[in-house]
Amino acid sequence: MTVIVIDASLLARYVLLEPGWEDMERFLQNDLVSLEYALVEVSNALWKHHVLYNRISREEFERRCQVVDMLPSVVLFENPMRYLGNARKIAADRGVTVYDALYIAQALKYGSLATSDKKQGRVAEGLGVDVIYI
Repeated sequence: MTVIVIDASLLARYVLLEPGWEDMERFLQNDLVSLEYALVEVSNALWKHHVLYNRISREEFERRCQVVDMLPSVVLFENPMRYLGNARKIAADRGVTVYDALYIAQALKYGSLATSDKKQGRVAEGLGVDVIYI
């Protein structure tokens, strides 16, 4: 089975049921890994959709937060600190944020990255990572 690093943008798309969220189903047949702080990023995206954009109700916000809380049952979340040193180097050398570089550093360990971020994907590809764009 292939291990795929999945970034927060795709996890948020899945939880928010944004266009393309159905594509996540094909990943559930693989071992998925991400970073622990992705849960914070996805929760913040839910907050934005509720408070800033008024796109989801409070009840929907709370329901989708329950989905976030269930993600660790299908995704292995790792501590980002184990990748921070390499991520800083990638960020400085390649011009991506440390946040994005953390997923790239994690993907260097596992070999594959699923993202919708084209810049992040190009940098990962340049480092030899197999990138799956959704």
